[in-house]
Amino acid sequence: MAKRIAIIGLGLIGGSIGLALKQTELERTEVVGYVRRPEAANRVLKLGAVDIIKDSLAAAVDKADLVILATPVMAIKEILAQIGPYLPHGCTVTDTASTKVKVMQWAEEYLPPTVNFIGGHPMAGKELAGIEAAEANLFQGRTYCLTPGQNASPASIQLVVGLVSEIGANHLFTTALEHDNFVAGVSHLPFVLSSALVMATTQSPFWAKMSRFAATGYRDLTRLASQHPRMNYDICLTNRENILNWIDEFIKELNQFRRLISEDSQELENAFIQARQARQAWLEKHDKKD
Repeated sequence: MAKRIAIIGLGLIGGSIGLALKQTELERTEVVGYVRRPEAANRVLKLGAVDIIKDSLAAAVDKADLVILATPVMAIKEILAQIGPYLPHGCTVTDTASTKVKVMQWAEEYLPPTVNFIGGHPMAGKELAGIEAAEANLFQGRTYCLTPGQNASPASIQLVVGLVSEIGANHLFTTALEHDNFVAGVSHLPFVLSSALVMATTQSPFWAKMSRFAATGYRDLTRLASQHPRMNYDICLTNRENILNWIDEFIKELNQFRRLISEDSQELENAFIQARQARQAWLEKHDKKD
């Protein structure tokens, strides 16, 4: 493992990576952090997510073997441009953003050829944001997608694979195009649907009374509407076409259910049976991984 790891951005994901690393036996590894807001630095240090906080990006990446960018995706472009000149020769840079195509393009554009870039995305999280929501076991048993840059060395790839293993996750290599298409369906479409459901119901003139009927089903389906708005906005900006395609696919299925409901067709029950069986098959496979 690297002797010095720099984490830029110490919210839910960055903070959880820091906490997970500090609970491992990496005694010779120094974890350096960088946060934009000074008031957040004290909270990060108090929680023990890093060993030290630096007050500039240049200072944070100085002598770092591994740099982890754990910020909203649209912030990564500017950060890559700023840290590029200060990255040590042979340094490895990775990220945790929810989209990969744009990030891989920015890394190619702004990082010097002496630096290795491995795109990353842990398939873990929760609707809460900020360092207060961070937890050391957030990544346990979770899939962690990795997209190596064209010029990434085998040693740098192994370094990031080692990081993923240390925090308890399971690495999965993927291309940027494949990643963005797949997560648009299973990760990005859900938060759009969750938000749409909240807007459709809470804007009803009867919401004040109707809200008293809302129970666990409504809570479960609307949970993702509580995610950080800026993060969701950035994801939509950098994965627009894939998300739109999956919205179209969902509308087709919704229209199919609308037709079956309106026709009072026996096919409606069959559709519910098919959906239940498909979800159960996924759950059984998912539980085996865990």
